[in-house]
Amino acid sequence: MMTSNESWAILNGAECIVPAQVIDAELARLATEISDRLGAASPLVLSVMGGAVVFSGRLLPMLRFPLEFDFLHVTRYGDSTRGGEIEWKVKPRVPVAGRTVLVLDDILDEGITLAAIRDGLMADGAAHVMCAVFADKNIGRSKPVTADFIGVRLPNRYVFGFGMDVRGAWRNLPEIYALAQ
Repeated sequence: MMTSNESWAILNGAECIVPAQVIDAELARLATEISDRLGAASPLVLSVMGGAVVFSGRLLPMLRFPLEFDFLHVTRYGDSTRGGEIEWKVKPRVPVAGRTVLVLDDILDEGITLAAIRDGLMADGAAHVMCAVFADKNIGRSKPVTADFIGVRLPNRYVFGFGMDVRGAWRNLPEIYALAQ
């Protein structure tokens, strides 16, 4: 964990790349798209902890259809800025068998974690798995999964804010920042 001074130094040296007003507009657009496609499905919506907590908390009240909500926790990062092995910390408590499932995640980076989540849910019997990510990072190569719903597209930089952290800090920011290059 960083000290407060270290956290502030990172933020003060970072660049705001998605302001709060853009986030608000993209959330409204995503809510409409998701409602149009899943409104009749009564899906199970799963938030990927901890990054998607802000995205999920802001999006869920905007979805105007019945849904069931739960969460899961899968990570490859821990406290690192580089991905490692997939670790399933918490599986959904609600059975996914036979269900239409919408997975909410903060960012589609390399796609390894989201692909593992999709594959795990399908192996557990989900009828259909769709993914909504607030941010899709342009990493310059193909990914093992694509999102069905995307909020914003980001450059290939380390980003934080709006649920995404930098060494455990700044998930709570209403904007998205990129580390200084």
